[in-house]
Amino acid sequence: MSQHPNGNHILSPVREQQRINNIDVLRGVALLGILLMNITMMGLPDPAYWDPSGYGGDTGWNLRVFFITSLFFEGTMRGIFSMLFGAGVILFTQRKEEAGAGLELATAWYKRTIWLIVFGLIHAYVLIWPGEILFHYGIVGMFLFPIRHASPKRLIGFSIFLFLVIAALNINDSFKVGKLHEKVTEAKEIQARGGELSVEQALDLEAWQKKEAIYKPDEAHKEWVINQMRSGYFSAVRIMAPLSKFMQTTFFFRTGFLDVLSMMLLGMGLFKLRIFHGERKWTLYGFMVLVGYGVGLTVNWFETNSYIDSGFSMVSYFKNQQTYDLGRIFTTLGHVGLVMLLANSNFLGFLKRSLAAVGRMALTNYIMHTVFATTIFGIFRQYGQWQRYELYYLVLGIWVFQLVMSPIWLRHFKFGPLEWLWRWLTYGKKPQFRRT
Repeated sequence: MSQHPNGNHILSPVREQQRINNIDVLRGVALLGILLMNITMMGLPDPAYWDPSGYGGDTGWNLRVFFITSLFFEGTMRGIFSMLFGAGVILFTQRKEEAGAGLELATAWYKRTIWLIVFGLIHAYVLIWPGEILFHYGIVGMFLFPIRHASPKRLIGFSIFLFLVIAALNINDSFKVGKLHEKVTEAKEIQARGGELSVEQALDLEAWQKKEAIYKPDEAHKEWVINQMRSGYFSAVRIMAPLSKFMQTTFFFRTGFLDVLSMMLLGMGLFKLRIFHGERKWTLYGFMVLVGYGVGLTVNWFETNSYIDSGFSMVSYFKNQQTYDLGRIFTTLGHVGLVMLLANSNFLGFLKRSLAAVGRMALTNYIMHTVFATTIFGIFRQYGQWQRYELYYLVLGIWVFQLVMSPIWLRHFKFGPLEWLWRWLTYGKKPQFRRT
């Protein structure tokens, strides 16, 4: 701990009067909003996330729900969450450095991220949630500490560069899938005429079938996964553990790392420009809403409609990934502008206080999403039994519970239980938990 003459409070949790309410509100919105996307993978096998024709239904309200979530929420709530984590490194370090903290500050930050990795591993393998994000944040968070003093211009500029790298990778993936599909179509035509395939054509057909097994599994596989997930805890772990391993290794190094880092850098830059504080003019936030939604929702609308019109084809899915970040970044900025306007207004005071409380307990509430889902879909064996639109009844129930219970909890305790534990592990001393 610090030996600075100001005492032992240099390395300690942020006091309540130092919190930025607008950031808590924004984090609360992101925390509740991210469940809109996660619930699909929690209650249905993972291909349902991107292909409603496989599980959960793709007609009527099921299709409408898929369209709405794809248009407004795909990648955007995760984006806000990532941006605020990036802002968090500045919130965590700035006041402590001004108070004289030195090397011990780096120790505290890296302990904080290492414990987040541990939480992520428990979340993925014990609570059985492969889509969890804490592991990714812990790893990427280690790279943020050395660049926390960079200028907003450099942070945002490097973020844009990473988005361009991601787009280039997605364009390359789309090109390869498109070419493979052309070759496979030709090979199938040869087979239909009774001709023999070359070795290369046979390998192309095999590669396509492997992709289809992932993106378009057959009915037998669907039933097998659902039965295994409903056959008890350890059976579910055996099914989900390989997916968790994939998400935390192959997916992370190919996609997740750049996805999270780019948004975190953008968040650090916007924080330094005081966008998240709600201190900028309302015209700037209005501009963010108009341009963000004008560009983002337009891109998302074309992507989603073309995907639906294709019958949810794999080629169309990869083609849409080329403009994925363009749509989600602008829509995310639109969301931020809208929340800032709401937070600065005199309307919906109760809702804003509840959202801020949810945001202050974001780690606890995030894990609680999984606990609720595991209870309903695992213990009560409802996995794979609900239609897509029915999942959102549960989402609404969880929202109401957390909006009501979070402020009640914070009247009696200073932190959420997991926030309290995380601070204890970070600073090496037990924070006061109950209010006095």
